[in-house]
Amino acid sequence: MRVMASFACSDSDIADAEILYQLKPGGNPNDQKAGAETWCSAFAPDNSYFAWSCGHRLVRLVPWKHKINNNEIEDDEGRQREPPLPVPKEKVIDCGEYVWAVAFGSSVSSKCHRTVNVSFHRFNFGKDLILATGLQSGRIKTWDVSTGGILLYLIDHKEVIRDLQFAPDGSMFLASASRDKTLKVWDLNDDGNMKKTLKGHNGWVYSCSWSPDAKILASVGQNKTVILWDMSDYSMMRKLTGHQNDVVACDFSPDGALLATGSYDTRVILWDPYTGQKIRTFGHMHPAPSFLMMGGANDYWLRALSFSHDGCHVGTLCDDKYVRFWSIYNEEVPVKKAQLVNALCCNYSPDGCCLATGTRDGNVVFYMAPMRVQKLQHLCRLSVRRVLPSTKVDALPIPQKLMGYLKYEN
Repeated sequence: MRVMASFACSDSDIADAEILYQLKPGGNPNDQKAGAETWCSAFAPDNSYFAWSCGHRLVRLVPWKHKINNNEIEDDEGRQREPPLPVPKEKVIDCGEYVWAVAFGSSVSSKCHRTVNVSFHRFNFGKDLILATGLQSGRIKTWDVSTGGILLYLIDHKEVIRDLQFAPDGSMFLASASRDKTLKVWDLNDDGNMKKTLKGHNGWVYSCSWSPDAKILASVGQNKTVILWDMSDYSMMRKLTGHQNDVVACDFSPDGALLATGSYDTRVILWDPYTGQKIRTFGHMHPAPSFLMMGGANDYWLRALSFSHDGCHVGTLCDDKYVRFWSIYNEEVPVKKAQLVNALCCNYSPDGCCLATGTRDGNVVFYMAPMRVQKLQHLCRLSVRRVLPSTKVDALPIPQKLMGYLKYEN
């Protein structure tokens, strides 16, 4: 039986999240006002680089793997570690206008590519790391990370690009979410040609997320909207109803069995994307607010969330000036928290060791993520759910309790 703790009684017992590292944009401190916000950040899939929009049209690329392993982090005695190998230099890309979204893309392997005419390819996506930037004008620019040179312009959106996400299967499909109420899917293996425009939102689209197998795309936006798209034929699978205000963030668990959505209604909801069932709700305001307060202005708007790579935790940012780490097994109280003012975006690192959080002043703060040795039953569940959706789990000849565990119901 799961023991549920009272938030009011246990709030002082919540562990503080430790700061691992901080990045600051530098330059004139007087410039760090309007326009200096870190609206977005992203880790490269191989952990080689960290990209962040530090305001004023700039995106910085930090060699993250070398910074953590070799160079910048102090040792136990407070001394800077000496790099045993040459460290790649930090890069700064001037995108020409304000940057609202960034994403890294790279092919996993040649066998994962679809069959296309390679004679028309201008770039070796199997070797090159690509950075996509979504801009104020609705344009998308893609860049070669190794050289900092521009590769492609993707032009069709009419308003601000709020989110960019590469398909995780290495196909080099890029999904873009915009304030023009649409999502678009681009094929960078076909010189950036647009494959499809997804229409179904009746307001701004804030965020999107691919399932790990790239078969489903989730999108969230204004007017409480959460939509799941079947990417085999670009059709709408279903809408999820439950939020009471604009939904601004979404992310799939690493096995694709859960979808986390965060809203201005102060809550994060974990869904079963295959059935539309609510699994957990993480409330950031206690006692829980009324529906009237959820639907209006409050000081607990959710700004961002990110699923951990072990599938056990969700990191969230809230307007109450806290970053929180929630266990998927306990919806009553977070396992760790820390104060963070004016937070806007967050991302787990690929190795799961830290959560990067961007703020309105252009800074990025990295927090140590809660980590533990996972139980064998959880690892087995991850393996099963990577290949079996909930509908196929229901058909398994197994005890009801085990079925509930596989579906994250207990």
